[in-house]
Amino acid sequence: MPELLTKLSFEGKVDQLLANPDRGSGLEKGAVSKAYFRFSGMEGDCHGGLTRASDSRMLKQYKRGTEVRNSRQVSILSREELAEVAARMAIPAVKPEWVGANMLVSGIPDLTLLPPGSRLQFPSGAMLVVDAENHPCRYPAEIIARHHPDPAVGFVKAAMHKRGVVGWVEAEGLISSGDRITVWIPPQRIFAHK
Repeated sequence: MPELLTKLSFEGKVDQLLANPDRGSGLEKGAVSKAYFRFSGMEGDCHGGLTRASDSRMLKQYKRGTEVRNSRQVSILSREELAEVAARMAIPAVKPEWVGANMLVSGIPDLTLLPPGSRLQFPSGAMLVVDAENHPCRYPAEIIARHHPDPAVGFVKAAMHKRGVVGWVEAEGLISSGDRITVWIPPQRIFAHK
């Protein structure tokens, strides 16, 4: 049983925040020291918005391009999991700015396996809700290949169940690099695994 499913809450830390205001420029992001998270997402980032167009992940439910609630406002990755991905690829590092991360965290075991409905609470009162695991795709692989052209294993295979989570803003507030994070696991997920 993953360690995260044995406790109702535990703490981690924000190591880095990243944003890219340009919707047309791709996944790559740059570091920022702090950002305000509004109901529409992270201020100054292209993935914000209350709604978004449905994509290939939703083809069975919606025609591509249908306007839906944006439950993918924020992409959160783990420093420890990115190190594992780099080791699997046999490259020195997979940087969060290459894979579209908004937040790099540490100290949260098995971050990618956080169950939907988990909440990440920050000192300002900001609260993010985990929607789902963020499955690896070819777009970060293309960026990584520019920096490391001959990995031992491709990014999609190496990052399976290590690509982090996506979520949305439940309560607004300022989040800064270095902030503590309290992770709240939905109680029904704990009891279901005992």
